[in-house]
Amino acid sequence: MMSSPNPALRPVAWWLVVCTAMVFLMVLIGGATRLTESGLSMVQWKPLHILPPMNAAEWAEEFANYQQTPEFIKHNSWMSVDDFKGIYALEYIHRLWGRLIGFVFFLPLVYFTVKRTLDRALFWKLSGLFVLGGLQGALGWFMVASGLVDRPDVSQYRLAAHLLTAFVVYGLMIWVTRDLFAASGGSTPASPDRRLSQLSLALAAAVLLVVGSGALVAGLDAGKIYNTFPLMDGQIVPTGLYDMTPWYANHFENVMTVQFQHRLLAMTLVACIVALFVRSRRIALERPARKLVMAVMHMSFLQAALGITTLLLVVPVPIALAHQCGALVLFTLAVCLAHAVHAPREVAFRPALNPAE
Repeated sequence: MMSSPNPALRPVAWWLVVCTAMVFLMVLIGGATRLTESGLSMVQWKPLHILPPMNAAEWAEEFANYQQTPEFIKHNSWMSVDDFKGIYALEYIHRLWGRLIGFVFFLPLVYFTVKRTLDRALFWKLSGLFVLGGLQGALGWFMVASGLVDRPDVSQYRLAAHLLTAFVVYGLMIWVTRDLFAASGGSTPASPDRRLSQLSLALAAAVLLVVGSGALVAGLDAGKIYNTFPLMDGQIVPTGLYDMTPWYANHFENVMTVQFQHRLLAMTLVACIVALFVRSRRIALERPARKLVMAVMHMSFLQAALGITTLLLVVPVPIALAHQCGALVLFTLAVCLAHAVHAPREVAFRPALNPAE
C-alpha cells in the first residue's frame, strides 16, 4: 500500500537540511580548533554564557586562567594577551556555533510541535536528536577538561568519543531528513537486493570505524611521525607495533600502532568500497542509488589521497582540515546510499493530536 504525500513535512525537511549543514560546519570548526591548538584556550565551561571578554580587565582575567594550564606552562609561556586572543577566538567561535545550532534546532521544533505538523514518532526522533546534541556539548567539555589537568593535550579516548558522537548525530539527521523528503513527496523505492542493503549499512559503520581510528591518530599527534608511504619506518609492517603491555593498549596508546592501524583500516575500507561497486554493477539499481555507489567510490579515492598527502607533508593545517572534511563527505554519501537501498516503499507520517504524549 502506497502512502500519500504529506507536503506539510517539506518545511520540516528543509529545516533539518539547514541544521545538518550547520553540524557539518561545526565538525570542521572543531577540526580547525584542534589543528591550530586553540581548543584549550577557554578553561571554563559556561553553557549559558555567550559574550566574549569585552574589556581589558576581562581579557586579563581570562588570560590569567589560561596561564594556570599545562598548555601555557609547558608550551605557550611566551604568549602575551594579544597572542592569547588569537587562539581564544577560534575556540570561542566553535562554542558559539554549537549554541547557535541549539537555538536553530529548538525553536522550529517547538513551532512545528505547536502547529501539530509532527506525529509522535517524529516528535520523539527530533527530541532525541536535540538531547544528543546537548550531550555532545557536554562531552566536548569533558574532552577539553582532560587537557587542563596534567598534560597539555586532550585524551585521545575522549577526542574519539566526541568526534564519533558528532558523526553519529550527523548521520541520524541525514537519515531523518531523507525520510521526511520521501514522506513529503510520496514513496521511495525499496532495495532490490537484500545483501546490498546489509553491505551499505556495514559500509557506513566501517567509515565510522576509520574515523574513530583517525581520531586516535589526531589525539596522539601520531601523524607527525613516520611520514612516509607506503613504507612505515622503512618497512611494510614496522617493528615495535606491540612494544606496550598489556598488548591491547598498543591499539590506543602506541603511536606507531595507532598510525599503522589507521593506514590498514583506511586501505581496507577503500578495497571494500571497490568490491561494493563491483557487486552493484551486477544488480538492477535505481539511478540515484547507482550514482551514490559511484560517488562513494570516487570519494574514497580522494579521501585516501588526502590522508596520504597529510601524512607526507607532516599534517599541514589546510590539507589536514580537507582530510577531515573528506571524511564527513564520505560518511554523508555512505549514509545516503544506505538510506537509498533501505528506504521502505512507504514512509507514512500522520499529524499527532498531541505529539508530546
